[in-house]
Amino acid sequence: MRKWYEIETHRLENHMSRIALISLFTLGIASSFASDWPQYRGPNADGTSPETGILKTWPKEGPRQVWKIDKLGESFGSFAVVKDKAFIFVERGGDEVCLGLEAATGKELWATPIDKTIFEKAGGNGPRSTPTISEGHVYVLGTYLKLACLNAADGKVIWKKDLAADAGGEIQLKTAGIVNWGGSASPVIEGNTIFVHGGGAASSILGIDKKTGNVLWKGTDELLTHATPTPATIHGVRQVVFFTKSGLVSVAAKDGAVLWRHPFKWATSTASSPIVDGDIVFCSAGYGVGGGAARVTKTGETFSAKELWMTPGNDMANHWTTGIAKDGYLYAIFGFKNFVKPPNVGAPLKCIELATGKEMWSKPGFGSGGGTIMIDGHILVQSDAGAISLVEATPKEFKEVVRAQPLSGKCWTMAIVANGKIYARSDKVGICLDISGK
Repeated sequence: MRKWYEIETHRLENHMSRIALISLFTLGIASSFASDWPQYRGPNADGTSPETGILKTWPKEGPRQVWKIDKLGESFGSFAVVKDKAFIFVERGGDEVCLGLEAATGKELWATPIDKTIFEKAGGNGPRSTPTISEGHVYVLGTYLKLACLNAADGKVIWKKDLAADAGGEIQLKTAGIVNWGGSASPVIEGNTIFVHGGGAASSILGIDKKTGNVLWKGTDELLTHATPTPATIHGVRQVVFFTKSGLVSVAAKDGAVLWRHPFKWATSTASSPIVDGDIVFCSAGYGVGGGAARVTKTGETFSAKELWMTPGNDMANHWTTGIAKDGYLYAIFGFKNFVKPPNVGAPLKCIELATGKEMWSKPGFGSGGGTIMIDGHILVQSDAGAISLVEATPKEFKEVVRAQPLSGKCWTMAIVANGKIYARSDKVGICLDISGK
């Protein structure tokens, strides 16, 4: 017969074993965390994914291909992925069509036409924007300023708004740059409000109720650019920074009140979104404009912005890609119309100190039409010729960890990562690659 203390010792050992198993399970979760990518530039609209534990060693042929769609439809927006569905905005039969796909297989679940699209010889055909997913709904903003809300489950239109007709935005469609290539900004959502730029006089920046499509507030006379606005918290105040033809305009997320402005030169097209790092805001444009940074200050309730540095010319220009900021440094593809050409030349990926504009390192060969995101301490870079690389996010030196060539052709968008998978595209083809390590 077992004595009481032997029984209690056995119980304690079992209890400690269960604790150990729970601890190991918890550590496993902590070391490999997956996340959705619900909008342009990711869950926080800053180009950064919170995912960890991705594969940093790839086979020679690249990560395992989960699926490939050869005739996805032409466009230049990136994927948005939430749970088991992926969404993309493409050209089909002359229309701009939002697609709902099964994320695991690429199977098309539904296709909803929104508006006519653009056919443009120099740039390319189809919509330029990315869907935004919020609370079971998909929001798209088309080339000609049609804003629509769809049911994510079946693609049915909940509401649709013509900003040009309903908000006096006809003048925006005639603005230089927009008239040439159409609008390319993606919807930005904060709480119940969709922030869009595309209305008319005294209503160029709009706050739209995401549930009804009604205008919540409107203001300013700024002219439209191709840049998607950037939501950020600066000095404790949530705001959305628009890159307009006159420069940066930041409005309060709660009511659209203008908080501060910063002038910036415009020429032909401004397509890169502002990048916010603490109280520093970086902006850049091609066509000889260049790039620079401003520091935002707050005295009492009053905001102001003052230039820190400005480098004119194309060496500090983001053509239409938007970089990412980490620990006071900016990682981005700089250059203008210097696309990838053999043998591996083209616009460089650079690391820039945000406060000073000092170049920390530069590596050519990525081309000015690709894109960058930050994930698991690395920069995921897609070149404009379809190569995808992981580069360490450090100002010390350029260090490419791994590279693959899953795509070819015109690859002028960013590759994104959602739930351990890379979703990437050329202007016609879409692919999904597994980097989860599972």
